[in-house]
Amino acid sequence: MNRAQSILQSTFGYDAFREPQGEIIHELEQGRDAFVLMPTGGGKSLCYQIPALLRDGTAIIVSPLIALMQDQVDALNQLGIKAAYLNSTLDVAEAREVEAQLLNGALDLLYVAPERLLNPIMLSLLERCHIALFAIDEAHCVSQWGHDFRPEYQKLRVLHERFPQVPRIALTATADQRTRDEIIAQLQLEGARVFINSFDRPNIHYAISEGNNPKLRLWRFIQENHAQDAGIVYCLSRKKVEATAEWLTEQGRIALPYHAGLSQELRQKNQQRFLRDEGVIIVATIAFGMGIDKPDVRFVAHLRLPKSIEAYYQETGRAGRDGEPANAWMAYGLQDVLTLRQFMQNSNADEAHKRVEHNKLESMLGLCELIACRRQALLGYFDERLEQPCGACDNCTTPPEKWDGSEAAQKILSSIYRTGQRFGVNYIIDVLMGKADERIRQNQHEQLSTFGIGKEFSTMEWRTIFRQLIALGFINVEAESHGSLTLTEKCRPVLRGEQKLALRKQTKEEKLTTEKKKKSPVRPQDEPLWDALRALRTQLAEDSGVPPYVIFHDATLMEMIKKRPVEIGDMRYISGVGDQKIKRYGQVFLAEIAKYPLAELLNNRLSATVNETLMLYQEGLDIKAIATQRDMKENTVYGHLADAIEVGLLDVKEVLDLDDSEYQEIIMTIESLEDESKGRIKPIYEALDEEYEYGIIKCVQASM
Repeated sequence: MNRAQSILQSTFGYDAFREPQGEIIHELEQGRDAFVLMPTGGGKSLCYQIPALLRDGTAIIVSPLIALMQDQVDALNQLGIKAAYLNSTLDVAEAREVEAQLLNGALDLLYVAPERLLNPIMLSLLERCHIALFAIDEAHCVSQWGHDFRPEYQKLRVLHERFPQVPRIALTATADQRTRDEIIAQLQLEGARVFINSFDRPNIHYAISEGNNPKLRLWRFIQENHAQDAGIVYCLSRKKVEATAEWLTEQGRIALPYHAGLSQELRQKNQQRFLRDEGVIIVATIAFGMGIDKPDVRFVAHLRLPKSIEAYYQETGRAGRDGEPANAWMAYGLQDVLTLRQFMQNSNADEAHKRVEHNKLESMLGLCELIACRRQALLGYFDERLEQPCGACDNCTTPPEKWDGSEAAQKILSSIYRTGQRFGVNYIIDVLMGKADERIRQNQHEQLSTFGIGKEFSTMEWRTIFRQLIALGFINVEAESHGSLTLTEKCRPVLRGEQKLALRKQTKEEKLTTEKKKKSPVRPQDEPLWDALRALRTQLAEDSGVPPYVIFHDATLMEMIKKRPVEIGDMRYISGVGDQKIKRYGQVFLAEIAKYPLAELLNNRLSATVNETLMLYQEGLDIKAIATQRDMKENTVYGHLADAIEVGLLDVKEVLDLDDSEYQEIIMTIESLEDESKGRIKPIYEALDEEYEYGIIKCVQASM
């Protein structure tokens, strides 16, 4: 394990393994198989990259992600690791050169697509090489029950048959019990040690936003939380992708479309821009994102409902791979429920598959309508228990209100029944609202007892109730008869009044505020250096033809800002900086950091707003000028300075324009009222005949 630890530090620049990386590496180093289930961002790739360096020969990495192989190989080459790839993007001469390197034992790792690997010529080439291990990435592609099924993955059992002595590792970020069993059976991994890491991604905040106009709600979410961040927006159709990307571009963001209908060239170009430029939003169908290695995706937004919790988990998992805070946001409405229900019914799958698909959709809808903690439900789906509510999803931070929807549900169910279970949502709402249009009169439905009995709710409120009744399985949507609604067995006790029904109250939508201060990951006083280091990283990345995160992750830059290294030796203590990176970039980053020295006053742990005031104070502005510039009361400015006085960063006598006698008077008053004031300013203010502002008293109090 010492050799593995040494490679982790010197090559990759990390101090310690995360659980259970060390054990997995040991298993492979000893020549044994492993099956690894680890969330995105959990460090899966190190589990085969380090054994590849520990064992003799070349590690063969099987991956379906042709578009990303180049970046994975570039990142390894930056670390001084000899890596290459074989896929359809290489011409014949380039492929021959890689094959020659493989035969000569000149490679540590070779990435190859499954179709290429299964080619008889490739298999016989491998038989002439010394192979260290096989790593089968995205192993859930083997499962016909999974959401990314690829038939060629099932043929990968040939590796065990033809190379029985070579250890194998299968890796995936998402698989329920059925999928796990299938991976083990299909790949003949019965003898492998199974490692299942926690599915929890604590840095992701999950939120599901219900209501109308999803596009505007998306824009509000982006504006308020991610005004300059990179993110992914998922849509249901190609048309929707194009329209959403265009609309976001009109709002002033760089938003690029990605779907199977675009030319390979344009898809590749847009993906490269997303990976290499800062703050790009990619708008995509699910064709995008599998294995995306960009660590600083700050949000994943869904304008469509995923078909299963596995798909939702995997897609949202593309956010925050660097461990920094990220958002998973989804718009959700009645139309999503109707579309997916009909989609399932129109599926060409056999009955067994249909049943599985149906159950997976039910679980997804259950997550959307949930009133309790979303993270507990998400983890529970993967058989993992979270003892306490997370306190960080939307339902935990702003618990939804519940109301007794029994009577409203009875009105809906009764109307569906009385109209013959032949009509869709809009028609039933018109009956409830008492709209006697031509179609209703033709059917003589204005004569029904339920006609006009639902005027207490607006059309939108009725749609919310319908959504919940359909999602909760009280109403069926018949795809064959154009979305007409029928009653299920489950609705009987509600209709008879034997069962109470608690529904979610629709949250009121806030008005969109256009001016929202951008959230910065660093303190105000560190922003100039943060911008400078990111600009330097972008320049170096362009020079090397790699994405910026291949040079250094954001988390590494943040640590540089925090520790402000002065000498090359200091760089070794920064996470993510290994020997090769120090050699290549150490001096140039040290030189950049040296250009932004930090004044003693600003080297503190005070809040961002206090530091903004201190920066202006440092520039020589007086209290009044600071208050004017920051649009706040003078007493608030004094309060900020008092915080700095309290921790010894400022001298009270330099801050306040008081002579000695005035200063002493305030001190004596504070001391004499110590028992009755209990830290409050008002009694002191009154005892001093209201001659001194609250803020001045606060500063003196802070100095004592």
